[in-house]
Amino acid sequence: MSAEDTLGDSRQHRRPFPWRLLLLLPILVTGCDKPDGNLIGTAEPPFIEAGDLPEITARGQLRVLYPRRNVTPSLPRKGHSLDFEIDLVRSYAEQSGLEPLFIYVDSRKGLIPALLEGKGDLIAGNLTATEERRRQVDFTVPLTVVREQIVTRKSDTIERAEQLAGRKVALRRSSSYWASIQELRERHPGIELVEVPENLDTEEIVHRVAENDLDLTVADSNLVAAILEYRDDVRPAFDLPHERAIAWAIRPGSTELRRSLNRFLTRSQLSQRESRPYRDDLAEIKERRVIRVLTRNSAATYFLWRGELMGFEYELTRAFAARHGLRVEMIVPRNGENLLDLLRDGSGDIVAAALTPTQERIDHGVRFSQPYNFVSQVVVARSYETELNDVEALAGRTFHVRRNSSYWQTLRELQKDGVPLVIKIAPEEEETEDIIAKVASSEYDLTLADSNILGIELTWQDDIIGAFPIGQSVAQSWAVRESSPELLEATNEFIKKEYRGLFYNVVYERYFRDPDGIRTLVEHRYERTRGLSPYDDLVRKYAGQYDFDWRLIVSQMYQESRFDPRARSFAGAQGLMQVLPRTAAELGFNDVEDPESGIHAGLTYMDWVRDRFEPDLPVTDRMWFTLAGYNAGPGHVRDARRLATQQGLNPNRWFDNVEKSMLLLSRRQYAQDAPHGYCRCREPVEYVRQIRERYNAYVDRLGDRYF
Repeated sequence: MSAEDTLGDSRQHRRPFPWRLLLLLPILVTGCDKPDGNLIGTAEPPFIEAGDLPEITARGQLRVLYPRRNVTPSLPRKGHSLDFEIDLVRSYAEQSGLEPLFIYVDSRKGLIPALLEGKGDLIAGNLTATEERRRQVDFTVPLTVVREQIVTRKSDTIERAEQLAGRKVALRRSSSYWASIQELRERHPGIELVEVPENLDTEEIVHRVAENDLDLTVADSNLVAAILEYRDDVRPAFDLPHERAIAWAIRPGSTELRRSLNRFLTRSQLSQRESRPYRDDLAEIKERRVIRVLTRNSAATYFLWRGELMGFEYELTRAFAARHGLRVEMIVPRNGENLLDLLRDGSGDIVAAALTPTQERIDHGVRFSQPYNFVSQVVVARSYETELNDVEALAGRTFHVRRNSSYWQTLRELQKDGVPLVIKIAPEEEETEDIIAKVASSEYDLTLADSNILGIELTWQDDIIGAFPIGQSVAQSWAVRESSPELLEATNEFIKKEYRGLFYNVVYERYFRDPDGIRTLVEHRYERTRGLSPYDDLVRKYAGQYDFDWRLIVSQMYQESRFDPRARSFAGAQGLMQVLPRTAAELGFNDVEDPESGIHAGLTYMDWVRDRFEPDLPVTDRMWFTLAGYNAGPGHVRDARRLATQQGLNPNRWFDNVEKSMLLLSRRQYAQDAPHGYCRCREPVEYVRQIRERYNAYVDRLGDRYF
């Protein structure tokens, strides 16, 4: 890490915290006056007050000003951005120990006056943070960054602004779109603005355009995408020039509320990953240079241990990816998601999760590779049930297994063969290890488990047994979509070459045949009070002080020092956060090998680096720029952003944009024109990627429990 700029007085005059956030995946909450059965709402505020967070906390109620809907919500497909804000506000209120009270305002025009009069504490409702509005109220970190789009009927041929002459654009005067069209009209005279009633929301105006009651309108890109999920007679004609931030509004002077909201929004959005489904075969995957591996977070597949990503499936798929010059992106399903459903819908390219091929799965559009492992399915019982040793003893017993597991089909076959056993569905989010634990505690009666998974569990607990195997050994294979024959062929070639070879045997031994090693890994997995590092409390302390997600900082700390406070780099950087002595001295720190001092110095410098980038950037990209700047110096990142613009890339996006241009700065032809010169820039590119990958694993492990 280096510091190429002087700090000056920026530490004493830090910019405020508002960053842009990634587009959210909205969740629809149906209803008009009461969008949710558990939602408290009213048309009149119960009291008038213009206090900050301490006053809000004292009364225990967060008043949320929200535009009343004047049309019945459409059937939910992929959600609606306005309704997502309800869930987001409720989540914030719950974490803050507050009761959310939604106060419905008849028109959007009345939202800001109501806020300033003290009738509410914040405004939610897809509000654009325009310059005019910023002069009246303060805004939080943006919830999303959108484009304003001209919306027309599908049959309309309009494609660019020059064609708007003589056309009528219907808008509410109070909307941010009104000023956008006025600005556009200065460059393209002849556009007619048509004012519509304030009680019409944008979705209703789009519907009237579709039905030819109105000519054209403007809508945010996230709302247009939601509308296109259920009607195909409208389309976005083109984007207006500028990105717009959607944010919550608060009264000027509500600094503590703003800080609290920003911290919540930043943390919640950093842990979200953008996912745009696509169903590519190997050739297209190679063009993207990344393969998305769907798997499970378990000791037999993919997990985190002392800062390292590990797992049998993880190591095999990384070797496969390296063979084809690809990066691996591991995707762990969230509660209620099914691996094969995610594969089919394009959320991943391959499933590597110890799957057993079944005819049912094959019949539903999935193809399996040749086997890379063979296991037995074993009846799991409590340790005292030693008499349970054959199929006849299963009569009247109850098995808990996931409906989408191969165990379900095995047990169904036993039932067809006349064995009177009972099958009950375990939740899909329960891993086999979790189900085994419930058998041990007698919450479940029996279950089935693959012999390798059971073997891992038996290395650390003695209250269960593998009673007996059912049937012959079964294969475990990777799964791909039936529309990916090239990828299937490539996986088969890889497995054929590696199966039972040196690399395979070493990896297999590590995870399934080394009892001491397995015991250590599982012990760490279950003793979660150990946290992520020996320095979690210190990181939480200073990450909170500077509004960083502590899990991200732990991931960065591991990258910098492997949690060794005495670590030193070739460049002389020292301590857990590898701060240069000169930089530490400028920040007021003398002994960065002391863990607390080193962490505090690193976070102080991170905060300074973050201030080198615009606060209205998307929050995740501003963070990736900050990490790259921490590693290589913010000047090199600024050079890369300028070069990105020249290369036709987006200078405000890190992944697949600025990271590409940054790699060019190691070439003389580009470095010679860069203000900060040559950069060994593969290092910061890999640095950011590895920190993000480890951070995502931390999030999968801890979720929100450690906020």
